[in-house]
Formats: sequence, C-alpha cells, structure tokens
Amino acid sequence: MTTSKDKLAIANIEIDIIRKNIKNMHLAVYPPTGRIRLSAPVKTDDEVLRLFAISKLSWIKKHVENFKSQPRESEREFITGESHYVKGKRYLLKVVSQTGPSNVSLNGTKELLLKVKPDASRAEKSKILKEWYRKNLKSEIPELLAKWEERIGVKSKDWGVKQMRTKWGACNIEEKRIWLNLELGKKPTICLEYIIVHELTHLLERNHNERFIQYMDIFMPKWRLHREALNNLPVAHNDWAY
Repeated sequence: MTTSKDKLAIANIEIDIIRKNIKNMHLAVYPPTGRIRLSAPVKTDDEVLRLFAISKLSWIKKHVENFKSQPRESEREFITGESHYVKGKRYLLKVVSQTGPSNVSLNGTKELLLKVKPDASRAEKSKILKEWYRKNLKSEIPELLAKWEERIGVKSKDWGVKQMRTKWGACNIEEKRIWLNLELGKKPTICLEYIIVHELTHLLERNHNERFIQYMDIFMPKWRLHREALNNLPVAHNDWAY
C-alpha cells in the first residue's frame, strides 16, 4: 500500500497526516498522550484536509483532553507496600531478600511477593517483575487467540509481547503477526481479549473504517465498553515505554 506522511497544525494542535490508498478520510486520537492521526486518500488536497480537521476540532480537543486527564501511576520504586496490578486486580508488593534465585509469585489474593538478592537494585527488581508479567501474559494469550481466531475466521501465523509506547497492540497484516503490549498483563482479561479481537480483525480489514467497525460490532458487540474501560485505567508512569 502506498503511503506518505506529513503534519498539519490547527489551533496549536499537531495532526499527523497519513496519505494512503483509501477512499475516505479517517480521524483518530490515540492513547496515552492523545496523538492525533488523520488518514486520507493519496491525492487529497491540503486545503480539504485543513477544513476537515477544523470541522472536527471540538471532537479532537475532547478526546485529547480525555487522554491527558487519564490517571497515571506514580513512578514505581519496587518497595514493600507499593501497589501493583495483575489482571486488573490491585496487589501490595512485598519484597523479601534471599540469596537464592529471584522469583515472583502471588501470595493469596492481596500480596505480590518479590524475592530478590539483598543488594538488588531498583532496575533489577523492575526487570524481574517485568519478565514475570511477560511470562504470565504469554501463558494466557494462546487460549484466547485460538478462541477468537475460530470465531472471527482468521489465523495468525505468529504473535509476541513487547513494550510499545503508543499502542495496546499491533498487526503486521502481510506477515499475519500480532503484537500485544506488555502492559496488558496488568489489565483485566476482557481488555486483553478486546485488543486481540481488534488486531485479528485487521486481518479482514486493514483500516479503521466503517467495514472494520461493522466487523467489531459482530464479533464483540460490547467492544466500545471494553475500549473505554481500558483507556480509563491508569497507565504506566513512563507512558508505557507500552
């Protein structure tokens, strides 16, 4: 698909312009910072883009403000008593020093136990906990992916988990590869399912157009509620860096 990128500034708001082989213009605002993207047919005149953006200015400002006012976690110090989330549930971290291998586990329904060496640094604790989230998320994905591939009628060839700065997920349509944000390990399972459905639907429709929305309405009728719930949850202190 032919694409080109440019920028447009309207009322001190910067909009990324993506020209590609599509029929209609599509405007979107993305979490966590309210990044704005306007997709348009390749030959769309600059003045047409400007007038379209102006006509949507109040809508843009509303959505940007919603993302900017979204709760942010305070910077994690990885100390005992600190709050951490697993699958949407709040746990209190308990850090225990030990000479053996480091590990992470849930202790009952309220405690997240982090066992590390006595001299473990904040960065080391962060890495250990992050890999635990990655392992848990990777164990949860295959069953959900298989479930929704069957319902949607598509098949991905590969999937992975990584940190992403501006997306909850991504789909490489040519290679049929799905990527999921590591931060989803902290969110309710239904939010993870919503992102899986979203990315798999791109295997049927590349763009976020009316056809895409119709597919989403069929596969997951309450997807808008799940999207709202996900985007209203606190995001990481470093804006996901997903």
